[in-house]
Amino acid sequence: MSEWVDVGPVEKIGAGERASGRAGERATLRIEGVPVVVFNVGGALFALEDKCSHELYPLSDGEVEGEVVICAKHGARFSLRTGEDLAPPAYEPVATYPVRVNAGRIEVGRQPSAG
Repeated sequence: MSEWVDVGPVEKIGAGERASGRAGERATLRIEGVPVVVFNVGGALFALEDKCSHELYPLSDGEVEGEVVICAKHGARFSLRTGEDLAPPAYEPVATYPVRVNAGRIEVGRQPSAG
């Protein structure tokens, strides 16, 4: 079994070399039953568990400001880079995943990033 899960072509969320990199373009997937969202922010890709740690609401429904996603349910904020909880009502981080572009395809690591 591969250590990486294919999300799709880089164009799926505007992550190619000529992409606009508009903040908030995203794609969702499941990795071994866990919902994961991949965000494109200015051409940088970030992958994290698609569940707010406050009430398990999908972060993929949230707004993106810089490298922060804001949960649409209650406004909790999370770092896209680290998964750190940045504002109540969330008090726990969310898992992040390694993400890469390989041969024109976006791939997410099967296991959450360490630490």
